[in-house]
Amino acid sequence: MAPFACYILLSLVLASTACHARDTVTPGQPLAANETLLSGPDGKFVLGFFTPPGANNTYLGVWYSKVSVRTVVWVANREHPVPGDVAANPGATLSVSATGTLAIATGNSTVVWSVHPASALAIPAARVLDNGNLVLADAGGAVAWQGFDYPTDTLLPDMKLGVDFAKGRNRTLTAWKSPSDPSPGPVVMGMVASGDPEVFIWNGADTVWRSGPWDGVQFAGVPDLVTYNDFTYSFINNAQEVTYSFHVHNESVISRLGLTGTGSNGLIQRSTWVAAAGTWELYWYAPKDQCDAVSPCGPNGVCDPNSLPACSCLRGFVPRSPAAWALRDGRDGCVRSTPLGCGRNGTAADDGFVTVRHTKVPDTARSVLDMGLSLEQCRQACLRNCSCTAYASGNVSEDRRENGWGCVVWSSGLTDLRVYADFGQDLFVRLAAADLGSASKSKKARTVIAVVASISALAFLLALAGFFFWSRKKKLARTTGSSKWSGGSRSSNPRRYEGSSHDDDLELPIFDLGTIAAATDGFSIDNKLGEGGFGPVYKGKLEDGQEIAVKTLSKTSMQGLDEFKNEVMLIAKLQHRNLVRLLGYSISGQERILVYEYMENKSLDYFLFGNLPTFLF
Repeated sequence: MAPFACYILLSLVLASTACHARDTVTPGQPLAANETLLSGPDGKFVLGFFTPPGANNTYLGVWYSKVSVRTVVWVANREHPVPGDVAANPGATLSVSATGTLAIATGNSTVVWSVHPASALAIPAARVLDNGNLVLADAGGAVAWQGFDYPTDTLLPDMKLGVDFAKGRNRTLTAWKSPSDPSPGPVVMGMVASGDPEVFIWNGADTVWRSGPWDGVQFAGVPDLVTYNDFTYSFINNAQEVTYSFHVHNESVISRLGLTGTGSNGLIQRSTWVAAAGTWELYWYAPKDQCDAVSPCGPNGVCDPNSLPACSCLRGFVPRSPAAWALRDGRDGCVRSTPLGCGRNGTAADDGFVTVRHTKVPDTARSVLDMGLSLEQCRQACLRNCSCTAYASGNVSEDRRENGWGCVVWSSGLTDLRVYADFGQDLFVRLAAADLGSASKSKKARTVIAVVASISALAFLLALAGFFFWSRKKKLARTTGSSKWSGGSRSSNPRRYEGSSHDDDLELPIFDLGTIAAATDGFSIDNKLGEGGFGPVYKGKLEDGQEIAVKTLSKTSMQGLDEFKNEVMLIAKLQHRNLVRLLGYSISGQERILVYEYMENKSLDYFLFGNLPTFLF
């Protein structure tokens, strides 16, 4: 029993250890290569050593603990790995010294990465927080260093991207060189704090993408940013910092922004983990289309992905290089058709503005931002400044009406300007009076065209209505004429008409149902002559004494209106002295009736076939 009791005791000890996973690194208790650190208190992240697939180096990183696919979001020693994979480095450690130095060392105690606090810490410790932030703090919890100040390729919730003026630090994202190499690649995403701040992606010296400025609600070049209701976005622009961050309200939602290098470009992606599918779901990415590329249409050009070609010049501008423009190369941009009056031989009053709707406003790195001005004050300030080329609101309301505040002024070429279908800000571009006049004429011409088109459409509708009422009146006149004749008035040959609403070119009278019913004594069974595939046939006598045979369409017959019209057309055209003659027809609701002359001497089949059972029709 003793060995079994020892086994039970050992199992309980191991279970207790597993339930209280290690969450700190302290002096004298380093983290070994085969150990991990679990974030507290909810264990959302793991800190440990790892080797990327296909690599032969060891790194210290942070990844999600509850995501089945290991997704590393932060790497400490990305530029200084431990040589060899993690299995070959059992002696690698992360340690904290008594004074607070945080270091990664190889098995032979060679330090490859370290952090030195500005001053010695009392009882220092390193731990991972539940937001994924690795921090070095003293016994009182004061943070001396944090990993969030040194992002790698991922922006996590509550991590800031941008410039911290107080610390003198610019927090940027830098993509991995490759999936097997976490070292910094050429693709970088960061904040440009000059002018009206924006986020950029660079690939080396080339600018790949621009977010547009923050318009008070979202970045002007990210139209679908506010569609994610589970997130809150923060943009701070003051003397201490210019930063962007996001917050996830639902703690069960795992979401991140990741920067990757794709070929010769960079790509920023927002992904959310879907546990049921076991995969990352892509929410948003940029660049998306050709107009997301930086300034494809050059200075004073406008890019519209819904137009062909995508590039066009602003009103009052013409292509700088028509030959290149004809080849759909708009990078040289556009120049003014007419110089501005201000500063030339005219005055500021000779200039005006044209509104460009739904824009991602031009590059604001060299613009001037004044949040103390209204939009009208911004317009006046731009007019007084002869170098001002355009202006826009610095902050818009959430419903994106024009009553924003703040003033952004441009004083050079308007580069990287694009438009959206139903999103974006109004941009007010300065034009010379001559170009404003042409714009006014163009507007008047469009107004005249619209008025003429409206009048033409109204006249067409009136003519159509007149034709309808005329046709209706003519049809009613025909029906009335037929009824009078069938009632006994035959003085003006009323059996001939010029047409019918049911058949083309049939010169046959239309009998009303009342006249036929009276002629057949209400379709009496005593007047029934027989029944064929079309329906029953009745003998009748009109008021003028003429005997008729009335053939009705049975409601259960498979024959319909088309068959009825075919028979009318066929018999009307077949006129012969040995054939029964069609006198007319009637259509009333679902009742369809043919009126023939009555044959007193029976039908032709009687004489051909004798007493064989036959039907009259």
